[in-house]
Amino acid sequence: MAEVATSATSEQLLVVVDPVARKSDGESVRIAKDVLGAGAGMKLCLPDGPEEFARALARRGSRRPVVVGDDRALIRAVALLHRHRELAGCALSVVPVGGALSLARSLGVPTGTVAAARAVLDGVERRMDLMVDDSDGVVLGALRIPPSRPAPAGTGPQAPPDPDAVPGRPWLRTCQYLVRTLVPAGRPSRLAAAPEPGPSRLRVEVDGETLVDLNQPVEAVSVSPAAAGIASVEVRPVSVGAEASPLLAEGRTVTVSGAHFRYRADTVVSGPVRTRTWVVREGAWGLTVPAGP
Repeated sequence: MAEVATSATSEQLLVVVDPVARKSDGESVRIAKDVLGAGAGMKLCLPDGPEEFARALARRGSRRPVVVGDDRALIRAVALLHRHRELAGCALSVVPVGGALSLARSLGVPTGTVAAARAVLDGVERRMDLMVDDSDGVVLGALRIPPSRPAPAGTGPQAPPDPDAVPGRPWLRTCQYLVRTLVPAGRPSRLAAAPEPGPSRLRVEVDGETLVDLNQPVEAVSVSPAAAGIASVEVRPVSVGAEASPLLAEGRTVTVSGAHFRYRADTVVSGPVRTRTWVVREGAWGLTVPAGP
């Protein structure tokens, strides 16, 4: 990991450049470094992978961390700071560089390199809510069950795709049939046990109240930020004849349970799990955004 220190001023920044950003858009990275270095004292870190990325954040001292990278790098930084219980006293900044920038944009960060770098220098800290699950995972924006689409390569830990859900593999069903005929009776087959695509049967509870139970198949569940400290939950039941109206609720705690399911939190697909609980923590982390007009 390369580190470069610039001349010190009243404010000190730790600028961590995600390796994916360096490879995908070196020119934007150079512009970000020039703007930040001209406006503040800066220690530049060029990690080669996730471990060095984590080590750079852990050794930031009193410097304000600035991540140069895409949504995945931002999520990684928040998750690391949360894991070490350092979010409360740390304002994070980001200069979005890369292909996936929709999360940063939704949080109020400019996606133009110069504008984002200037916001780091002249912006204000905005406290944001955070959803934390019972495995200590974090959600900055929204989550969806089932995932709307497979996560791009390199987005973090995720379960392998369900073979039945992958297009272009009609031969898989033939293989499953052959395995079923070859496996002796009474011995379960992993292929045979793979869940079939289709509606899910899930129990969704919001603040302890059941919004939908296992007897009602659902097409999708989405959870997104609402008012401060509150999440908005939408469950879309399976339509029979006329389109079914979505079931809506708001609360601080959301629990989903039932058959094994996968979920997409921000850019990361996780699972399968049988149950997961998310709790909204109000104002749990700080992000630097442009000052208001």
